[in-house]
Amino acid sequence: MVAKKVLIVYAHQSSASFNSAAKDAAKEVLAAQGCTVEVSDLYAMKFKAAATAEDITGDVKNAAHFRYAEETKLAWEEGKLCADITEEQRKLTESDLIIFQFPMYWFTVPAIMKGWMDRVLTLGYAYSEERRYSQGILKDKKAMLSFTTGSHESMFSADGVNGDMNVTLWPLQNGILHYCGFQVLAPQIFWAPSRLPSEARGTLLEGWRTRLQGVLAEKPLSFTPLDCFDGEKGFQLKPEFQEKNASKEYGLTVGIHLGKALPPNSQMKAGV
Repeated sequence: MVAKKVLIVYAHQSSASFNSAAKDAAKEVLAAQGCTVEVSDLYAMKFKAAATAEDITGDVKNAAHFRYAEETKLAWEEGKLCADITEEQRKLTESDLIIFQFPMYWFTVPAIMKGWMDRVLTLGYAYSEERRYSQGILKDKKAMLSFTTGSHESMFSADGVNGDMNVTLWPLQNGILHYCGFQVLAPQIFWAPSRLPSEARGTLLEGWRTRLQGVLAEKPLSFTPLDCFDGEKGFQLKPEFQEKNASKEYGLTVGIHLGKALPPNSQMKAGV
């Protein structure tokens, strides 16, 4: 097997954290398999989170009405993106697998990691109107979320106070990763490690190490292919696919549920 390249985008302030231990475990296990592993330690890098005109070197096209997506697309085409974005795009371009390692903040990624996504996944480089979702620019790469929660697993269930984790994950996994074309692997969720004794945290890490042994061969989560939608009719699901799923118990996905019950664990397990 050809050696793979892995990028870990890491967001935690402390080297003594569980997230740091999870990041180090991934580095160690994947490197032992012959992978080249690179880490973007966002806090250590003091990575800029805000998407602004300063992300472009030189003049912008329309300073009076600055539009970030259009201006950074032009800057990317002309080689005028700032150095930190260019460097992260280099890492991403060279990688086969991207792991986002973070503590869940307010049901999503920390601001510094969202800034990485906003600034690095630029229009033209990571997506376009013609190339997105299953036909996305980054469709030959795999990506996954690996994160800790502050709440127990029961609280993120369909009848738990935080709601179904599958719903929480949909905007990140479909709206960002799959939108850019990534093959999205099932997330690695460490449920409330700060509330567990040391031995139990060690067990979580061992489970992560075991998974990492075969993670490169894992099949991705399922999403509805882009060609199932009619681009001439507002990208609505085509009638034949509506009819095909009319008698089924569950909707297609968390977001494209067709008014039916959500498919169980479709954002947490492959093959469902």
